[in-house]
Amino acid sequence: MIQIKTEIIIKATDTKIWNILCDFENYKNWNPFIVNSSGKAIEGRKITNSMKIQNKVQTFKPVLLVVDENKKLEWLGSLFFKGLFDGQHYFEIEKIDKDYCKLTQGEHFRGILVKPILNKIRKDTLAGFVAMNEALKLEAEK
Repeated sequence: MIQIKTEIIIKATDTKIWNILCDFENYKNWNPFIVNSSGKAIEGRKITNSMKIQNKVQTFKPVLLVVDENKKLEWLGSLFFKGLFDGQHYFEIEKIDKDYCKLTQGEHFRGILVKPILNKIRKDTLAGFVAMNEALKLEAEK
């Protein structure tokens, strides 16, 4: 397993951050990494995410594993089929005080093609996480 993890401090409530994260239809208006998304934030359901990596847009249909309101959103996506290249993506919201939260965004990668694929996209994937975090911060602090 290989992990990529990022963190950012946001001046907003956990509820506000959560509502932005779960408003998949609105991603296209603010998110530079997941440039389009659709679906409902319900555990066990699939959503559709279009991610921009290396100036290419790739669409995945991950399954929502955890939908813990105001705390954690997690999904599992696979390239073609499970076990080849799987990404377990997560967002964790931690209240610091009444005005600030820490957002952690990360992904655990597994599968037989993890090393060769991540060798090609790791830097851009990390940059995408950071860009999304910064955009989410701007959206939440409006």
